[in-house]
Amino acid sequence: MILRNLNLTILFKMALIICIETSTIACSVALSKNGELISFKEDFSGNSHSLMLLPFIDEILKNAKLNINEIDAFAVSKGPGSYTGLRIGVSTVKGLCYATEKPMIAIDTLQSMALGISEIVKNGEKNDDLFCPLIDARRMEVYSAIYNIDNKQIREPVAEIINDGSFSDFLANKRVFFAGDALNKCKIYLEKNKNSFFIDNFLPSAKYMCSIAEKNYINNTFVDTAYFEPFYLKDFVAKKSNVKGLY
Repeated sequence: MILRNLNLTILFKMALIICIETSTIACSVALSKNGELISFKEDFSGNSHSLMLLPFIDEILKNAKLNINEIDAFAVSKGPGSYTGLRIGVSTVKGLCYATEKPMIAIDTLQSMALGISEIVKNGEKNDDLFCPLIDARRMEVYSAIYNIDNKQIREPVAEIINDGSFSDFLANKRVFFAGDALNKCKIYLEKNKNSFFIDNFLPSAKYMCSIAEKNYINNTFVDTAYFEPFYLKDFVAKKSNVKGLY
């Protein structure tokens, strides 16, 4: 029997992938199959990610009745975000990739956030809507980027100080949905525009990484496990931590 008009590569490469998100105070782990979430664990307490990650992974594997060696790839949220949080996530995934000899996938934190925002807005979306994830970059700055309804980046990630003119080119004639842990300090400037919409209490999550990780796996979009570094966006400045395991 001859199969026509069928991408056999995609057919046979659908995968089991563990996704890890540690870029903010949220620590989450997701297990996906064929890009769909099948097991998930998350905590927002702000405790040390280094203490949570491996138990979370163990728990979701047990829930799915899987062995770590059955996982096809490991995906990590690469940043921007908390310097220490990103290092913990990346180093954990590197260790898992080395131990299992499986590939490593790196996903832009802002991209997965934008996908999560669009999923929340879903059914109320317009084709030209834009999604702007906001991550607190400290020192009055915010990490942000702009994505369209197809999760395509239309403005690259930057670290910026928000003011009355921020995002004015986008807000002039399109609705922009803002969300993230820096939202509250940005609202005072953004809420003046009728095209600004806000989603409160939104943080990065591993569950928003699943479909992106699957696409990367299908396309063999892997990073070099040995040499990969988190996407910090701006230089690290040492500071005394107020929360164990972060910043």
